[in-house]
Amino acid sequence: MKRVYVIEEWCLGCHLCEYNCAFANSGMKDMAYALKGKKIFPRIHVEGEDKITFAVSCRHCEDPMCVKSCIAGAISKADGVVKINRDKCVGCLTCMLVCPYGALAPAEDGIMQKCELCLENTSGSPACVKGCPNKAIVYEERSADQ
Repeated sequence: MKRVYVIEEWCLGCHLCEYNCAFANSGMKDMAYALKGKKIFPRIHVEGEDKITFAVSCRHCEDPMCVKSCIAGAISKADGVVKINRDKCVGCLTCMLVCPYGALAPAEDGIMQKCELCLENTSGSPACVKGCPNKAIVYEERSADQ
């Protein structure tokens, strides 16, 4: 299955992946109108300082702890993609606590969100991949030993 991978040494720490993610998931057609002057809630997050930065997003684990720990049954895995049912999520943050990668975060309304590979809102590659100026984020299939 294709997944989002980050080439850490290429990451500039520019946060453009976050803006592209927030825009792609906003449901709006104009990026400036969707994001200007607003706090963004991306599903990918740039971490690190100074010379070492990297983007963190859901790894769509083989055996995801977030799915097992969700008290509301809002998180499921289908066709290799871990998804959150926003109608079921109660915002208890348990999934955020158990994720070993720090890939989950609350949205503006307190409901949890995470990368779902832009399968519902773009065609082709996820928005973070398309918007990375240094090609530090890729969407590809890799073997288990990579």
